[in-house]
Amino acid sequence: LKSHIKEIPFQAHMFPNFIRPDLALCERSKTELRFTEHEKTIINTFGSISGSVANIQTTAMVRGHFGMQFRATEIPAGSGSGFLWDDEGHVVTNYHVVANSAAGRSRGGHSPSSVKVKLHGLAEPQEATIVGVEPEKDLAVLKLQNKSKLPKPIAIGTSNDLMVGQTVLAIGNPFGLDNTLTTGIVSAIGRDVQGVGGRQIRGCIQTDAAINPGNSGGPLLDSSGKLIGVNMAMISSHHGGGNIGIGFAIPVDTVRRVVHQLIKHGRVMRPTIGVALVDDRLVQIIESQVGKQLEGILIAEVYANSPASQAGLEPCYMNRYGTVELGDLITHVDGEAVTQVEDFLSIIEEKRRGEKIKLQLWKNSDSKQVRTVTVTLTDREQLDKLSPYARDYGC
Repeated sequence: LKSHIKEIPFQAHMFPNFIRPDLALCERSKTELRFTEHEKTIINTFGSISGSVANIQTTAMVRGHFGMQFRATEIPAGSGSGFLWDDEGHVVTNYHVVANSAAGRSRGGHSPSSVKVKLHGLAEPQEATIVGVEPEKDLAVLKLQNKSKLPKPIAIGTSNDLMVGQTVLAIGNPFGLDNTLTTGIVSAIGRDVQGVGGRQIRGCIQTDAAINPGNSGGPLLDSSGKLIGVNMAMISSHHGGGNIGIGFAIPVDTVRRVVHQLIKHGRVMRPTIGVALVDDRLVQIIESQVGKQLEGILIAEVYANSPASQAGLEPCYMNRYGTVELGDLITHVDGEAVTQVEDFLSIIEEKRRGEKIKLQLWKNSDSKQVRTVTVTLTDREQLDKLSPYARDYGC
């Protein structure tokens, strides 16, 4: 019987839907061999994170005459990137992405009439509300109105242990191109970058990963997919305005602190010791009048019942002859020298209410009377209760 059985060779065209398991396994092995371990890590990281990256579109209402009628029309106001922060539907982005316009930011920042968030895994954009903004850190928190079927939020890493040279990934929507991945390294750490709020953002991450218009607000990730920063700015060429390999991100340690306060309070609760400080330019004038250099920051006012008052700090004042009597001059905060008001503010805002700080100062601005005092920080809300007449710009 065997002698009458003819062996028929396998012909693929006779079975178009048939896939030989041995060949499929071989093809898959060949595909995997095409990538290095480093490439596999990036591919897997992008695949697991990209669904949590958002495309953010804002619109604004413009009122004007249309024919014989006067009515409002909704027009595009801005766009950028963001990412899902938690399971409650909070989305983090840059403040300038949701600010109405550059003119609006200079007047304190007018919110757009509508914010829509499109996550990669969702079919349609969703309406979002603005929970809070912090212009001085260029951060904003939005909240999706519909929290169903949300992807997994991005895991939060740390930025205080970053190393120059480590691999980073930036995901965003440059020039409106959804879900674009660029890679690079940490080029430098501890950069101070001018924010849209007019003050410097300390400790920023410099990277050569391409951060182009539209990437703003997107995540900067380490190779394991953990958030290490929020992309915010780039240095562009004078001619084309494109990326030249120098971009910056807000460090995640700062982002975490600001975002938690925005979610909880709707604004950032800045710590304070309860003083007003003399403007740096005015200090220079005072130096010329008194004939000596004041290497620190002068106290202009100490609010009643404040931590500074309890620590015995003394402000400058005008005597009856119309000349300035110098008060205490703060030279160091926790051992770090402060030579201008911005130095002091930048150190204080990294602290929390209840923390103790050590101030080294010259009593009555006399370099021979150096003393150190410990002050417990409070916040603006508590200071208002302790000293109702404290001005908003107190430190």
